Amino acid sequence: MRKKIYVYGIVQGVGFRPFVYNLCKKFGIAGYVMNTASGVCIDAQGDPDSLEKLLKEIQHNPPSLSIVEHIEVYDCEEKNYTEFKIMQSADDGGFIPVSPDMGICDECLEELFDPGNRRYRYPFINCTNCGPRYSIIKDIPYDRPMTTMERFKMCRDCQTEYDNPDDRRFHAQPNACPICGPHVFWVDDGSATLEGEKALKRAIVLLNEGRIVAIKGVGGFNLAVDATDETAVKRLRKKKHRYDKPLAVMVADIDMAKRFAVISGVEENVLLSQRRPIVLLKKKASLEHFIAPSVAPDIDTIGVMLPPTPLHYLIARDFDRPLVMTSGNLSEEPIAKDNSEAMDRLKGIADGFLLHDRDIFARIDDSVSMVIDGKEMVIRRARGYAPQPIVYTSPVESQKLHKGIEVLALGPHDKVTICVAKNNYFFISQHIGDMDNVKTIQYFKETIERYKSLFRVQPDIVAYDMHPDYITTQYALTIEGLKKVAVQHHHAHIASCMVDNGISQKVIGVAYDGTGYGDDDKLWGGEIMIADLHSYHRQYHLKYIPLIGGATAIRKIYKVGLSYMFESGYDFELFKKRIDKKEMELLKIQWEKKINAPEVSSVGRLFDAVATVIGLRDYTSYEGQAASQLESLISLSVNGYYEYDISDEGIINPVSIVLSAYKDREAGVDLSTISTKFHNSIVMFTVDAVKRVRKVSGLNDVVLTGGVFQNRYLLENIKSQLEQEGFCVYVHRKIPCNDGGISLGQAAVALYSS
Repeated sequence: MRKKIYVYGIVQGVGFRPFVYNLCKKFGIAGYVMNTASGVCIDAQGDPDSLEKLLKEIQHNPPSLSIVEHIEVYDCEEKNYTEFKIMQSADDGGFIPVSPDMGICDECLEELFDPGNRRYRYPFINCTNCGPRYSIIKDIPYDRPMTTMERFKMCRDCQTEYDNPDDRRFHAQPNACPICGPHVFWVDDGSATLEGEKALKRAIVLLNEGRIVAIKGVGGFNLAVDATDETAVKRLRKKKHRYDKPLAVMVADIDMAKRFAVISGVEENVLLSQRRPIVLLKKKASLEHFIAPSVAPDIDTIGVMLPPTPLHYLIARDFDRPLVMTSGNLSEEPIAKDNSEAMDRLKGIADGFLLHDRDIFARIDDSVSMVIDGKEMVIRRARGYAPQPIVYTSPVESQKLHKGIEVLALGPHDKVTICVAKNNYFFISQHIGDMDNVKTIQYFKETIERYKSLFRVQPDIVAYDMHPDYITTQYALTIEGLKKVAVQHHHAHIASCMVDNGISQKVIGVAYDGTGYGDDDKLWGGEIMIADLHSYHRQYHLKYIPLIGGATAIRKIYKVGLSYMFESGYDFELFKKRIDKKEMELLKIQWEKKINAPEVSSVGRLFDAVATVIGLRDYTSYEGQAASQLESLISLSVNGYYEYDISDEGIINPVSIVLSAYKDREAGVDLSTISTKFHNSIVMFTVDAVKRVRKVSGLNDVVLTGGVFQNRYLLENIKSQLEQEGFCVYVHRKIPCNDGGISLGQAAVALYSS
C-alpha cells in the first residue's frame, strides 16, 4: 500500500523530516520525505498496519517544536521503492508557517558547559530542537542556502552530523561549531580587537566596572548593564533616554530570580520554556538587596528572563549576577540588528560591542508575558512567538477563508503589528512599535513586504484603523488595487480576542483602553458592546469627558484631573495647589469652550485622573505609568468601592468615583485603600453593565479586551465575578490584549464582513 501524506503547520526547521525518516525505517516503510513551500510531503509505501502507525505517530507524537495543523492523505499506486530517503526540498509555490526562534534546548545547554564536548562554550551551539529560525530565514523552503548561514560551509564533523539520521543535528540548518561556524568578537574603538573567549572576558570586565555593553543576540542587539549597580542603571537610562519605564533583568537560572521575585509554578514553566519571554513577576520585599531601585521604580512587578541564546548563557553564568537586558536602541526606535548599524546608532550609549558574524535577516524584539488567572498571557509578541500563526477553525466563519480571499491588516498607531490572513492562517508579525519616527515607519514597511513574500500572500483587502490621522491609515489609503476596509478600534480588539479563542458567536465585548477613534468622531476607551466578527453595537460606555489639551494630557495627566474636577463642580483644593494658577484658568476656558479638548470615554484616562487628584503623580513618561502605580498599591484586605452612576441610556458616569477618591485623600485615607476601592469600582460597574446587557440581549458570552486588561487585579476580579453570575468569559492568551493584537482583529473583521 502506498500513500501520499501532506503535513501542514510548523513542520520545517524543527526536525520533522528526520523524525519521519526514523519512523519509516523503524516501521519498514519505503519512499521519501521532503520539504515543500507549503509543508512536508511524505511518499510512504508499506503494509497497512505500518502506515497506520506512521500516521498516529505524526498526529500524536510530533517533534517538540513542531505544530501539526492538519494532514491530508491520498492513496496512490505502488512503486518500486526499496528504501526510505530524505529528498531535496521542492518549491511548489505554496506557503508554510515558519518556526519562531527558540531558546537553547537542555541537550545543547549541557554540551555548552561540558569541557569534554567539541562545542564547549561555543556561543552558536544549536540543533533541530533549538536555535535561530525566523531571524535568519530569507525565504522558504527552509534549507541552509535560504538562510544567513549559507556562507558558513560545514566542516567534516558538522557535515557528518547533518547527514546522519540518528543524530539530533540531522538536517539542522544552522548547524555549526568553532571550526566552521560564526564567531564572536569585541569592538570598542571601531575595529575588532579581541575574538572568542577573550572577547567574552572583555565584556565581563566592562560589566563588572558598571559600564554598558551592546550584545548582538538572535534577533537584534541588547544593551546590558549590572542590575545591582544603581549608578550604572541610571547612566544607562540617561543615555538611552528611558527615564522611568521599567527595565528587564536577565538571570542565569531560576534560583537567582527567586532571590528577588515571587515565582509560581506556571510562571517558572513560562520562564523555562524555549520561547524565553520576559515574564512580569511580583517583587519580593528582599528585592532591594539584589536589584538597583531604578530598574523598575514605583511598581511592584519586575520583568525577568532566562538567557535566550547560548551567548547570553555564557555571559549570565560568567557574570553571576542579574543583568539589565534591554533593547539595543534609542527609546522608541526599532532594535538594531546589523553590526555597522548598531555601532552607529548605539555609539553614544554603549562602552563596547560584543558582536558576531552571523547576520540577522529579520530583526525581532524580546517577547513579554505574564501569568494571569493561572495561565500565560502574552503582552508583547515577538521572539519565540512570531511568526507562528493563529489558526482559526470556527466552523462557521472559517468557510470564508477557503474562498481565497487574502487580507493585509496594518494595526493602529501604537504597539503596531501587521497581520496577513490566508486560508485558515492569521500571521501576526512581531512587535514593530509606535509609529512616531522614520525608522519605525521604515521597519513597518519592511515587515509588510517580508510577510507578504514569506507567506506568499497577495492581498485582496487592506484593513486599517478608522482614525484618519494614523500613519498606518494614511499608508493603507495609498495602496492601489485593494479593497479598503476601515475597522473601528474597539471592534478590532473584541474580534482579536474572539479569534484568539476560536469563537464566532455574538458576544458582550468589554473593551477598555487609553483611546481609540469612535464612529461618532470622538475618542472611545470604555466600551461595552454586542459584537461578532461582522458588526458591533455599542451598549454602554463611560461618560464623555473633555480631554483638555488633547494628546498632551496623556503625559500631563493633571489636565485629565482638572477635567474631572471641573465636571464634578467640587473644589479639589489639595490638587489645585500643585498647578499654576494662570495655567489652570486657561485650561478651564478650554474645558468650557471645548477648545482643543476632544471628548473621551476612556478607562485609561480614568486611571490618570485618579492618580493625579490623589497626589500620586502629575506627569507620566510612558504609557500606563500611572495605572501601573495604582495597581501596585492594591491591598487585598480592602473590600470597599466608590459609588458610581449608570443610566438606562447606556452611560456609566465615573465622575463620582474620582470625586470620592479625592475626598478620601483629603480626609487622610491612605493611598492603598483609595487605589483598591477605585479598582473595585471598575469591577462593580463593569459587572453591573454586562448584566444589564444580558438582560436585554440574552447573550451569555463575554470577551474582555484592551490594554487596561493587562491589569491583573481587574482581569481576575471581573472575570471571577462574571463567572459567578453564570457568564462564560473569554480573555486573551496567545495574542496581546493591547494594541499589539489590533491587526489580528482588523484582518478578521475585514475578511468576514467582505
